[in-house]
Amino acid sequence: MDDTIRFLRDRNMADNHAYAEVAHRFGGEALLDSHLPMLDLIDMLASQYEAMDPADARHAGLAYALNVLAQSYAEHPDYRQEWIP
Repeated sequence: MDDTIRFLRDRNMADNHAYAEVAHRFGGEALLDSHLPMLDLIDMLASQYEAMDPADARHAGLAYALNVLAQSYAEHPDYRQEWIP
C-alpha cells in the first residue's frame, strides 16, 4: 500500500503543479473550483491512512478507497494493475 500512497501523492503534486501553471497563464477563473480541493482531500486521506493503526476497523475500507482513487490514473505508466480493487 505504501507504493499506492506514494503514487497518489506524486500524481496529486503533478496535478497541483499543472493547475498552478494554468492559473498563472490564464488566471484563476480558468480552473474548476472543485478539482483543487479534491486533490487536498485525497492527500488528507492518504495522510490519515499512514497515521492509522492497522487494527483500526476503518483501515481496510480506507485502503480500498485509496485504491479506487488511484484508478483515476490507470493510464499513467507508473500505475500497477495489482492496485485494482
